[in-house]
Amino acid sequence: MRLYRQGDSGEAVRDIQQRLTGLGFDFAPDPPGEYLDGTAQAVKNFQTARGLDLDGIVGSDTWRSLYEASYQLGDRILYRRSPMLRGDDVEELQRRLNDLGFDADKVDGVFGPHTHQALLDFQSNRGVAEDGVAGPLVVRELTAIRRGAPQAGRERIREREWLRALPTTLVGARIFIDPAAQEGPAADELWRLATSLATYFQKLGASPLLSRSVDVYPPAPIRARRANRLGAHLSVCLANADQDPECVYFFESDLARSEAGSLLAECVANRLGLPTGGRASAMLRGTRSPAIVTSAALDEKAAETIGQGVVDFFACAAEQFGA
Repeated sequence: MRLYRQGDSGEAVRDIQQRLTGLGFDFAPDPPGEYLDGTAQAVKNFQTARGLDLDGIVGSDTWRSLYEASYQLGDRILYRRSPMLRGDDVEELQRRLNDLGFDADKVDGVFGPHTHQALLDFQSNRGVAEDGVAGPLVVRELTAIRRGAPQAGRERIREREWLRALPTTLVGARIFIDPAAQEGPAADELWRLATSLATYFQKLGASPLLSRSVDVYPPAPIRARRANRLGAHLSVCLANADQDPECVYFFESDLARSEAGSLLAECVANRLGLPTGGRASAMLRGTRSPAIVTSAALDEKAAETIGQGVVDFFACAAEQFGA
């Protein structure tokens, strides 16, 4: 899709403003259909609330999040289809199924095969029609058996088991390295950093995997799917800090948080002298394995520092989770 930013106008801008208003983000004093300071600030406020890149621009990630945020569980019928259904309602369904012990895998807001199977298992357990469709009956059943005390969802249990099973060294680990910038000098710098990091991991016996070639710039969802397809054990995304503060981000949304990603971010951030933060950007949300985004002004000399942080992560996982 095209980008919408300050200075744009028209029906598409009016639609963006209406969605922002419906979610509680006021675009005043801008007139309807005019993307001025008020709309840009409302978009930034929305991006902050949703853990997106903070640029005040409605691109594919922000638009997708605006669309997904408009659905609450029960607003529509959920089922497996192609393209897959996405939304906050799917995310809530996944969280509730996981909390009840039905494995919907990562709480990512995408109604995929794991969510479908978890829903079938839930329907079988409750003695209702096993059709893989989350309609009013399923919502009532989920509400009726909601537990009084919060429980550790299946996705958190799975992450902890994964951490326990993690080896103490990087030997044989498949580490996905993602230099995220688009064309230009920044992309060249991140590419050099990525290749230096790959060399560092290779010397330690790991198997580094690059998300792209030097002159190809696929969007984040495609890079995330590549990490999943290659079976990466973890992903390290390298990004330039533009309007964002320098930080090491891990996956966190209103309904889910990656414990392994948080630990990985903490280990790398400690080495770089940066804070950590939760975010739900496409790369963090779309990867099945723990992932971080290092958003900072870094050159290739920082490769060893980041690499040492990943080494620390393996050691910390062994110490904290009894690997």
